[in-house]
Amino acid sequence: MLDEQLALLQSKLKNIQDVETTSDMPTICVAQEYLIETMKTLRDDDELHFEMLSDLCGVDYLYYGVDDWRGNATSNTGFTRAKRLNEDRNDSAWTKPRFAVVYHLLSIEHNCRVRIKVYLHEDNMKVPSVMHLWPAADWFEREAYDLYGFVFTDHPDLRRLLTDYGFKGHPFRKDFPMEGHVEMYYDGEKGRCVYQPVSIHARVNIPKVIRKDNRYLSEAGIAKESSDA
Repeated sequence: MLDEQLALLQSKLKNIQDVETTSDMPTICVAQEYLIETMKTLRDDDELHFEMLSDLCGVDYLYYGVDDWRGNATSNTGFTRAKRLNEDRNDSAWTKPRFAVVYHLLSIEHNCRVRIKVYLHEDNMKVPSVMHLWPAADWFEREAYDLYGFVFTDHPDLRRLLTDYGFKGHPFRKDFPMEGHVEMYYDGEKGRCVYQPVSIHARVNIPKVIRKDNRYLSEAGIAKESSDA
């Protein structure tokens, strides 16, 4: 089924940059300058008719495939300690542009989906708005602008959506510090929120799971617990 959908898409779309192999839906990559032309075809062609934009999001591939903790050495008491990696990590195997804007379209008429990707370099974060094609893109694009810094040209009201007024940076970028740049608290005497430099230290967060379950206990441990009972 996916092969048939992909063949149809390739026959209809003239400016496909790349096709990525996925198991859930066809994934088409297009360049910034051909995005609107491609989206119009996907929406208006009778054999495609993707009338619904179900999602728009961003991806930052910085440090793609690089872990901050040794996940392969887990045990029944939790995870091992974090690796301390250098800030200038260059062992990622990712070779494409760092950022991508991802669109998910749904055709209710034909009961199928497609994923469109536009890769962006750090020095050119502009991509055309698709709000005039799907008005639902309004808050999706504002969110991606807020969290990643993508600039959607021709958007009628492109401003931050989730972060505070005057917020600096884009918190979903991989090089944004986990502790942030400033911290905020409410000052009762001043009657307003006050910003100050962060007072916590940067560290690598690791999930820790302590399991007390017979599936993770040895036979000796089970026998000891039974005798203690």
